[in-house]
Amino acid sequence: MLRTDLPTPALILDAAAMDRNIAAMAGFAAARGLALRPHAKTHKSAEIARRQIAAGAAGICCAKLAEAEALAAEGIDDIHLTSPVVRPDAIARLIALEARIALSVVVDHPANAAMLASAATRPLTVFIDVDPGVHRTGVASPEAALALAATIAELPNLRLGGVQFYCGSQQHIARREDRFAAVRDLTGYLSTILEALRAAGHEIPVVTGAGTGSFAIDAELGVLTELQCGSYIFLDREYEDCELSGGGAPAFERALFLDATVISANHTTHVTIDAGLKAMATDAGPPRPLWPGATYRFMGDEHGALVADTLPALGERVTLQPPHCDPTVNLHDAYHIIEGDHVIDRWPIHARGRNT
Repeated sequence: MLRTDLPTPALILDAAAMDRNIAAMAGFAAARGLALRPHAKTHKSAEIARRQIAAGAAGICCAKLAEAEALAAEGIDDIHLTSPVVRPDAIARLIALEARIALSVVVDHPANAAMLASAATRPLTVFIDVDPGVHRTGVASPEAALALAATIAELPNLRLGGVQFYCGSQQHIARREDRFAAVRDLTGYLSTILEALRAAGHEIPVVTGAGTGSFAIDAELGVLTELQCGSYIFLDREYEDCELSGGGAPAFERALFLDATVISANHTTHVTIDAGLKAMATDAGPPRPLWPGATYRFMGDEHGALVADTLPALGERVTLQPPHCDPTVNLHDAYHIIEGDHVIDRWPIHARGRNT
């Protein structure tokens, strides 16, 4: 079908552009001897995960256990969970999933490690999550990291797979120079923890982290061994507004879009389109309209205003670049795959809404 025949709002994916982004990141990691384990919370799609693994990724990351379950059901068999799993029912699901696939999970508290060890029936790979200062998850000091590592070493059925360190608050610092300085300082803190752990006799085979805003910086700093970047495959507006170049970072292309239709055109200043709060994430501000000179303004759950000197006509299609791709994807059932002006496929978003 033609792209213009799609009901709107519609989530659009240029798979060829995405594949070039996938290849570029895979080549970057391989050239520097780094493992790549992309974060599937970005796309929640088994088809995209398969393409990333085929391009050389070691596996994928998931933020939530239900995401991992959904993608494992579609054949993805090497997954790292980047958030702690603590509820008894969730731990039971984790152990059941680990019996079927290669699965690892972070821990940041000795009590959680004990819970996992008690439920496990064979060695479970765990990573010590280190808080970079966000105060979200992760051990809060070198002493806490050492205590947790000692607990893991003493518990049956747990194996220390490494350390996770994700500088989430630094990913969208606009200027690369400022972002580099912030990540460098935090990585110095990580290095003190790694040195303390190794001095205490703990092997740390993998140091995993990084994102689309910091992967080239992390590669240059040389402490991480594995990259967890996710949004690079789509290049949303929030990341396009950042200075991502430098350090050999490849140039990524826009691949994810939102098509909308002008449904009201009664004013000289703006038209109203059928894509509002329910069509895209709002935490990163408005989307970027791909209409000459236009800006977007939210107008409620279902509507948005396109403001421009020259406006599209009633019934005309407009395309938006989503502001923040991860939660935008979670609002849609499927990607509409385009080739030129034609829709050539529809990929389900397997882990949409899988938040438990």
